Amino acid sequence: MNQDAANGLTWSALAHPLDTLTDKLGAILETEVRADPFQRDPQFVRQVEPLVRAVNAYFATEVRGWERVPKQGPFLVVGNHSGGAGTTDFAFFLGKWLEDRGAEAPLYGLAYDLLFAAPGISVLLRRLGIVPANHGSAGEALRRKAAVVVFPGGDYEVYRPWSERNLIEFGGHKGFIQLAIATGVPVVPMTIHGAHQSTIALTRGRRIARFMGINRIHVGIFPLVWNIPFGLMPALVPSLQLPAKVTVQIGKPLDWSRFGRKRAADPKVLDRCYRQITNIMQQTLDTLAAEHPHPILSRLDELRPSFTLRR
Repeated sequence: MNQDAANGLTWSALAHPLDTLTDKLGAILETEVRADPFQRDPQFVRQVEPLVRAVNAYFATEVRGWERVPKQGPFLVVGNHSGGAGTTDFAFFLGKWLEDRGAEAPLYGLAYDLLFAAPGISVLLRRLGIVPANHGSAGEALRRKAAVVVFPGGDYEVYRPWSERNLIEFGGHKGFIQLAIATGVPVVPMTIHGAHQSTIALTRGRRIARFMGINRIHVGIFPLVWNIPFGLMPALVPSLQLPAKVTVQIGKPLDWSRFGRKRAADPKVLDRCYRQITNIMQQTLDTLAAEHPHPILSRLDELRPSFTLRR
């Protein structure tokens, strides 16, 4: 048997169980994504609040410009996404929301479909107010006069390589703009700095994902990270999140309702709004990065015990 034939047999042996697993995950995912997303439970949110506070304490989260958040919904909060598999971006906003407005005030977050592949976890996410990221769920939440948090960059941005840690990378995703124009709600930019340095992402692994065929379960990447303590690993392997000083800057709400609902899908309008919000957020991120160029060192310095010298 020649080497090419041997390699073919080896891949065939690996591909079949992988395809089977992917198909099963895909079936579960389709079922979970179609389930009623609106199961937010204020009592459960209150129970989770200590964990949310702990996350924000770990990162010494500082939220600026909170007075710019509209007093009531509906509105859309648009943030940059960071931190890999252990992303805590939603917790940064949720912590301040609970402190200022309480668990009863309706707040929803849009999340990656794959998070709902585990039935038990999906129930907890929905009770917290996390729903699948699609126009149906987001539109219904806005119709209920809720605040909705979206991270348009999704997995593309959350696994951007370390060299791109201070870049806004929505990957050309403009669905949130279409949604905002169609519903006429204000758009609140939320720029987060420091969180992406908690995880050292090396590559998105888009070619690996295509090779493995996992796009069938709505996954377009297979990222590799420098895992602590295991070294080079796939992102799905649990990793320690490094402490990093996180600063969240809330920007002035943007009003795109002037374009009118009939132009919600106009490519020129979408491009114009996309450039506007990404430029605003990139300028903000540049300013925050200049202020805290080394968020990990800044946080470690804060955590260092202080000693008083006594004579």
